[in-house]
Amino acid sequence: MSFTVAIIGRPNVGKSTIFNRLSGKRLAIVDDQPGVTRDRREGEGRVGDLTFRLFDTAGLEDADNESLEGRMRQQTEAAVAEADAVLFVIDARAGVTPLDDHFARWLRREKQKVILVANKCEGKAGKPGLYESFGLGLGDPVPLSAEHGEGLSELYDALTAFAPESAHDDYSDLDDGGEAADDIIEESPDGAVTWRDAKAPDTIRLAIVGRPNVGKSTFVNALLGEDRMLTGPEAGITRDAIESDWEFEGQPFKLFDTAGLRRRSKVTKRLEYLSGEDTRRAIQFAHVVVLMLDASTMLEKQDLTIARMVVEEGRALVIAANKWDIVENREKALGQLRDRLQTSLPQVKGIPYITISAERGRNLDKLLHSIVETYDTWNRRVSTSRLNRWLADMTGQHPPPLAKGRRIKLRYMTQIKTRPPTFAAFVSQPTELPEAYIRYLVNGLRESFQLTAVPIRFYLRGSKNPYVNDD
Repeated sequence: MSFTVAIIGRPNVGKSTIFNRLSGKRLAIVDDQPGVTRDRREGEGRVGDLTFRLFDTAGLEDADNESLEGRMRQQTEAAVAEADAVLFVIDARAGVTPLDDHFARWLRREKQKVILVANKCEGKAGKPGLYESFGLGLGDPVPLSAEHGEGLSELYDALTAFAPESAHDDYSDLDDGGEAADDIIEESPDGAVTWRDAKAPDTIRLAIVGRPNVGKSTFVNALLGEDRMLTGPEAGITRDAIESDWEFEGQPFKLFDTAGLRRRSKVTKRLEYLSGEDTRRAIQFAHVVVLMLDASTMLEKQDLTIARMVVEEGRALVIAANKWDIVENREKALGQLRDRLQTSLPQVKGIPYITISAERGRNLDKLLHSIVETYDTWNRRVSTSRLNRWLADMTGQHPPPLAKGRRIKLRYMTQIKTRPPTFAAFVSQPTELPEAYIRYLVNGLRESFQLTAVPIRFYLRGSKNPYVNDD
């Protein structure tokens, strides 16, 4: 997507609401509190037949470069430099403020690609601010109400002046059925149907999660090779789950840098709650989740809570022990990590754990190879014939116990889905099969078919007796 649009402005003028409106999804966290957005969020925007790459940015503030606000402004400046068109947003209800005027003077140097947007123009309350914005020297303002969807046709006209012809949809390559020749239809686990290029390799959706201040954003920046995410000594800088496209050795990735998760009992502010929910959604839609640990405080209670959440969602889990370069007794730290995994996460055996230093770029390739390998395991399918030969061997070595005076029979077994590997066994008395015997079968599946490091779902199904009258 060659046409890029950045949304900028001072805090709390509605930039994230405009981003959500143009992307057609509630991707960015929106709250009445100023300064919610801190990182550059990227998405695909659309107005009519015009499509473009869209950036939501942090609120512009006049602050020292070394401060958090100053670093946020530098991220915004980078988005402006990269953009083909810039939407400079003001709050029409508040009118033009000194801060608006300050940054308008900076933008006048970029006047050839700036579109002035007067947001919150619904009703009559925004009229004075709309008329006042003519004095900023950035051309005629576009009156908009992002919350109510008003003024999009005017915004379309303004963007079209900057957009190349390729940014407009071209349906000439569709066949009579409306489906692109090289496309296939894929149904996601939640039932949503998506289009995919049949020739393209699968994109691994990778979410990086963990407690606050363990180095998640530093890790993503190290992978991307640029300061794409805002980092610093302050805990809890990241608030949104920020998505980035990236590639490793020909394998495409979609990276999700997420907000740190604290214990629910400690979350008292609405904004932190929304950030946590955004992180949980990133886990739900990820393929592989990297749980980032601070190597100096290995696998605390909250780390284990996050790990269990990932496993319960059926995602593939890889553990990265960050800041390994500052650990003094490394052998002891690794021993603690192994022990905690064995005792606290017995339902997933063989979870890979890699020691890294995101700041120094150490062991990142090893971690990424482990992620790709775990993803392949998560997608593994075992043929029904192999499964039933294996089942016969397992029940021959250790037959199921008696129940109600009769031996429980495991008649048949099949893999009903992948992501994660999910199996169904047809049993004569499914409610009577002990949990210990189910664990015996699951552990056997892991060992026999190399299904370590991923969750396994195992269901028991009974067959209905046609000679039993339900009445």
